[in-house]
Amino acid sequence: MKMTTLCYIEKDGKYLMLHRTKKEKDINKDKWIGVGGHAEEGEGPEECLLREVKEETGLFLTSYRFRGIVTFVSDQCEPELMCLFSADKFEGEVIECDEGDLFWVEKEKVPSLPTWEGDAIFLKLFLEDEPRFFSLRLVYEGEKLVEKNLRLYES
Repeated sequence: MKMTTLCYIEKDGKYLMLHRTKKEKDINKDKWIGVGGHAEEGEGPEECLLREVKEETGLFLTSYRFRGIVTFVSDQCEPELMCLFSADKFEGEVIECDEGDLFWVEKEKVPSLPTWEGDAIFLKLFLEDEPRFFSLRLVYEGEKLVEKNLRLYES
């Protein structure tokens, strides 16, 4: 199972969202997601997060929080363990991304954007500022969510 990271960077009540439009063979084609990507050999979640955010956005995160883990299972690709983060401080300026277009979107509008059905589950936790760490299992057939299991953990 591959490991990935996904981060929702916040500024002035908005999240930096990536509209995935530039790659032809992209399971996320035309969807709106946070920023992140696949871990390289030997990388932990934090190293992957910092590298991917810098590559995709030009930003260097100075304050971030590990929020949860999503086990993403699909009949269209290899399963992945996705480490979810939020960030509220960074340095640098947003650059052009080769995977899509970056936009600052009001946090409350993000759940209404075209995205994966299961993203609404963790986005709700983010918007409610849920303090507990979570584990979420999402199983898809095509783009249809067929199974979900959310577990919140006390710290």
